[in-house]
Amino acid sequence: MTKKWEFRYQVYKHLQANQGAIYNEVKQIAEQIGITPEMRGNIGLTGAVSGCHGLLSREVDEAITDVSRRVIPSAVFDEKIRDLVKSFYGDEYDAALVSTCEAALAISFDVLCMPPTMGKGDSYRARYLAPYERHMHHQGAYGKPFPPKYKEVISERGEAAGEYGVQGKRAFNLDTIFVKPVGASYDCHGIKYCPCPDLLHVDGEATVKKFDDIAMRHSDTVAGFASLGYDTPGYGYGDKNEDIPVLQSGLASLAEKYDVPYIVDNAWGVPFIGTDIRKIGCDVIMYSMDKASGAPTCGLMIGKEETMVPIRRAIGIHGARYGTLSSHGKAAFVGYDPGKEALAGAYAAMKILKERPEISLKALDDLYTICIEEFSLLPKELQANWNICKSTNSLAVELNYADTWHNGEFGIPIFSMEDMYAGTQVLQNCMSSMGLIPTIAYDGNIYISNGIGNIDEEGNLIEMPTRLSVKACFKSVEVICRYAGLI
Repeated sequence: MTKKWEFRYQVYKHLQANQGAIYNEVKQIAEQIGITPEMRGNIGLTGAVSGCHGLLSREVDEAITDVSRRVIPSAVFDEKIRDLVKSFYGDEYDAALVSTCEAALAISFDVLCMPPTMGKGDSYRARYLAPYERHMHHQGAYGKPFPPKYKEVISERGEAAGEYGVQGKRAFNLDTIFVKPVGASYDCHGIKYCPCPDLLHVDGEATVKKFDDIAMRHSDTVAGFASLGYDTPGYGYGDKNEDIPVLQSGLASLAEKYDVPYIVDNAWGVPFIGTDIRKIGCDVIMYSMDKASGAPTCGLMIGKEETMVPIRRAIGIHGARYGTLSSHGKAAFVGYDPGKEALAGAYAAMKILKERPEISLKALDDLYTICIEEFSLLPKELQANWNICKSTNSLAVELNYADTWHNGEFGIPIFSMEDMYAGTQVLQNCMSSMGLIPTIAYDGNIYISNGIGNIDEEGNLIEMPTRLSVKACFKSVEVICRYAGLI
């Protein structure tokens, strides 16, 4: 690739000026490759985005329909889910279902990290440590950012819904200490020109040591550690020991050292198949069950029993006041109740993942094969320095092209998360213009998974819509690169 521009921002200025032409061109390509009007809006690159959920399998749909006209106390499904989790992870673990994964995060930081409000005297402040990584506006936004240089990043990314978006999410007297992983870089990219985390080359061991050094400086206020639970290099977890990300197991060790909880946000992950709480050693891990797990909208929390007791009490499902093993009543976070239908659907989806993981893994293998085949059709000059891998945690294929920017050369245009929120994410907009449900594709990291119009009722991959969606993605990359002067 040749360097046509003097400065990075000039690439994005040119793309901004030519957005209309780019979108018109990809619309024509969509027709040429066979995306019909009937397909538009009904196929896509993931069923794991919050605004457009994946389709339920026949079995999950039937489970929801079955309970919708029957009188079944929610506590019945609370215990079914507990039993399922314990039968897999062991009796020392417990579970709870809530309305969303974000609800699970709010509960976790409030219960486990926020200082108590009862007692005489002034309240104290507490701090939890989190990597400066992707999606940090979720797991990193429950405290006031420290150092202060991160305050705009957290207020800007997805929390910009005014007072309620930013202030309403903060836990009382809680701070978030952000730590840049060793080996990460944060060059500015995008039409909305902002730092984009490049986490491909994170050194897990060195990063854990950095966390320890910083935690020691704040030892009088350290209340926890937090991170994502993902398993791929593009998210910073490519450095592994026996297939366990060094950063995750290292943070668990630090949490034990400081006697504080380690909270893991694994929204785009699946229980039983993906990241194993027993192996990484965290205290609680949470899932957005409507993303990769095939459930209706809800959030699953799995944690050590000691951790889950106060969490379950706060949700109102741990037991009645007069002394019972379980209940489903009023408590601090009753507003995050998932409802009977979500409980039934989640339980059905979890049983499939636990008892028949081969269904999801076969669909993932088929998706990976198609991604590799379609990638090989990109112009040869665009194929260098991609990092492509499967994620069993997310049942996704990661296509990371951050390394196309190397040795001073300009690579394939990268768009920021702010571009996504601002509507200037050209790659995602190209997919939408072609009639696809787009996937997350910012920071030079494209994450493709099944779920929108490419999986049959039994969970098997359907080749034609899958191949068309992946082909359209790479065609969009090619068009963008031509306008950027790379081909």
